[in-house]
Amino acid sequence: MKKIILLLAVLTSLTIVSKAQSSIEVTIKEIRAVKGSIRVAIYNNDESFLKTPLDGKIVKVASTEAVVVFENLKPGEYAISVVHDENDNGELDKNMMGIPKEGFAFGNNATGMFGPPDFSKAKVKVDGAKVNQVINLNYM
Repeated sequence: MKKIILLLAVLTSLTIVSKAQSSIEVTIKEIRAVKGSIRVAIYNNDESFLKTPLDGKIVKVASTEAVVVFENLKPGEYAISVVHDENDNGELDKNMMGIPKEGFAFGNNATGMFGPPDFSKAKVKVDGAKVNQVINLNYM
């Protein structure tokens, strides 16, 4: 009986550890200029989407592709946003009409009609395995 309880405890802890090891690998493609930084953010609910990221990463642009990895994520749904901050000023520059002057993209390469997509379109499901997202930047 003690062996069965010990075995169940070990299996349960392995399941918990494997779920804590979930990750999202984001490959950003179609970077138009090798300058500035790529800013990638993840959000874990609709209310925080494009307002308060759960986590964010910044990488210097070294080629026309970049890779960012978010590790140790709990199982759930996460939306992704990407900005190519070409002039490294920390924000997405826009023209007088509010149209982005720098590259941007979202998880699943989602697009919106007249603005960003909804959380539901930009989200990916994380369930214990590594999730790979290939995202192509858009420039207006």
